[in-house]
Amino acid sequence: MTSLPVFLLERHVRRRCVRSFPSADRVLSHSDNVISFPVSHQEFWPFPLCHPPALSAGNAVTLNSNVKYDPRSSVFQIQYFRTSVAYRDEVVTVKTPAFAESVTEGDVRWEKAVGDSVSEDEVVCEIETDKTSVQVPSPAAGVIEELLVPDGGKVEGGTPLFKLRKGAGAPKAAEAPKAEAPAAAAPPPSAAPPPPPPPPSTVGPIPTTMPPVPPVPAHAMDTKPVSAIKPTVSQAAPVTHTEGGAKAARTESRVKMNRMRLRIAQRLKEAQNTCAMLTTFNEVDMSNISEMRKNYKDAFLKKHNIKLGFMSAFVKAAAYALTDQPAVNAVIDDTTKEIVYRDYVDISVAVATPKGLVVPVIRNVEGMNFADIEKAINLLGEKARKNELAVEDMDGGTFTISNGGVFGSMFGTPIINPPQSAILGMHGIFDRPVAIGGKVEIRPMMYVALTYDHRLIDGREAVTFLRKIKSVVEDPRVLLLDM
Repeated sequence: MTSLPVFLLERHVRRRCVRSFPSADRVLSHSDNVISFPVSHQEFWPFPLCHPPALSAGNAVTLNSNVKYDPRSSVFQIQYFRTSVAYRDEVVTVKTPAFAESVTEGDVRWEKAVGDSVSEDEVVCEIETDKTSVQVPSPAAGVIEELLVPDGGKVEGGTPLFKLRKGAGAPKAAEAPKAEAPAAAAPPPSAAPPPPPPPPSTVGPIPTTMPPVPPVPAHAMDTKPVSAIKPTVSQAAPVTHTEGGAKAARTESRVKMNRMRLRIAQRLKEAQNTCAMLTTFNEVDMSNISEMRKNYKDAFLKKHNIKLGFMSAFVKAAAYALTDQPAVNAVIDDTTKEIVYRDYVDISVAVATPKGLVVPVIRNVEGMNFADIEKAINLLGEKARKNELAVEDMDGGTFTISNGGVFGSMFGTPIINPPQSAILGMHGIFDRPVAIGGKVEIRPMMYVALTYDHRLIDGREAVTFLRKIKSVVEDPRVLLLDM
């Protein structure tokens, strides 16, 4: 025989036929009061359910004065305590989640207020960091007891955010039925009083005959053409300020820069002040890659369940060119005055979101094929649009690709994404006349731009790098032949 501890929270007394008893997995290790009862090797409850053939009539059983059984009525009188994982009305303090090493603090934006009811995992606030926004959910259902940080306040990892009263009922939901009671008891509205008579018109009765036309004076006749007659001041239409004129009024509004926009501005200015930026250009004939995409896009979609786009070709071409020109994939450590060369390729892909520009990272691109790259781009883009990017998704990166062509850009000079040393700018595809074999042909062309840090990368390396990208995109067979 053993004893089974039960965690006591709520006291109940019932008289009924017992069908079950709390199982062992509901039992907690800590308790304020404990009841015990015998447990057989087959079941937790010591008696057959509702049928006690083993007990003789007239015998009553009492277990710790909490459970009484009368065999003559086959009814248990149970005084028991409901078990629960959470204390009722327990107040817990929810803290800021831990940030990544590159993030030190964030700004709080509250989604809930004091007194609001929340369910488990419902978002209570959002913390905007330099790179992304972190949502803080409620750990359990309950009511917001207190907000410990003002809206817009700065917090670090582990900072207490708010207090939650677990299991508390929603006061707002309870008050709703009370508001309906007076409305239900209100007497039916009486017949509406007759509308008041309309006010007397100031324009007089409607005329039934045409008014007499006054004679035209002789001096009013003018033989000049209509276009030559200049209206007098009295004849000019008066200027009235209508409702439409009020809407056209010039106004200004001021919106505080969010943390992400401030960080973007700071990093771009830092790149401008630190790097010796120089941009070189080239143009890419998109005929072959467009034809390849047209011929294989259906088979590619069927096999990999992802669409084949142009971005994967440029990402793969960039990885190939970065391996060939390691200086473009390197970075200067300004602290130690050393050049850090990487034997891996992590490419950041710029994605525009309503809150600003983010650059999630595709890691180890050198070992990926077109399908892997397309899937990674699709996944990161979806997370960016849903504001679900984690800081880890944007940490690192050795090279950045920005595609302004999706917005119709024809030409531009991108800015380096520090601490990287170079960035590739893609632009729109436009049909242009080009010289092919001594003849003028119309080809789909794209301008590409490479902005690089001239402190580390020389012009020869930059131009060679861009020509490598051009050759791979124009003829993907270069990748197979490793040329």
